[in-house]
Amino acid sequence: MLKELLQKNRSYRRFNEAVCVTEQQLSDLVALTRLCPSAANLQPLRYLLSCDPQRNARIFQYLAWAGYLKGWPGPAEGERPTGYILVLGDTTIGEKFTCDLGIAAQSILLGAVEQGLGGCMIGAFQKQKLREEFNIPTRFDILLVIAIGQPAEEIRLVDKQEGGDIKYWRDEQGVHYVPKRTLNHLILHWPTQSGE
Repeated sequence: MLKELLQKNRSYRRFNEAVCVTEQQLSDLVALTRLCPSAANLQPLRYLLSCDPQRNARIFQYLAWAGYLKGWPGPAEGERPTGYILVLGDTTIGEKFTCDLGIAAQSILLGAVEQGLGGCMIGAFQKQKLREEFNIPTRFDILLVIAIGQPAEEIRLVDKQEGGDIKYWRDEQGVHYVPKRTLNHLILHWPTQSGE
């Protein structure tokens, strides 16, 4: 079951905009993060939810979508996410959020897949402009934007070839391919006693 969820949990960048995400769905995804481990149990993350079309459009303008797809400005009208979760770190509670952020974001996306949705973690965004647009207090570090919606694209995982590139690409039919390193590349062998 977990393997299936992980295989379906891709970085979707095109969505069926006719299918609206509800605030309850977004809230249910954030509720999953309450069950997650937290470094020193500080629980410093906070969330802003949006499923309002006008607010979504205001968020969208500050996002960058796919660095490897040169010249692609992001999803077109009709293919944009219908929900967003902004993940914030409360600096009055902690200074480092990396561990909590990764666990929370993955949990949210796995929960989205379980609901028949999909998402994309977006780390490339205009932080200061987002802060100003929505009057987000400076005590909150804006860490990540998670786009949520019903996926409207096919994504295929392929093994990264020896000497091949890790950059994702799309074919002429719009199928999105993501090269993944093989298990042989991931698992190292213990060095011998001589240090070789």
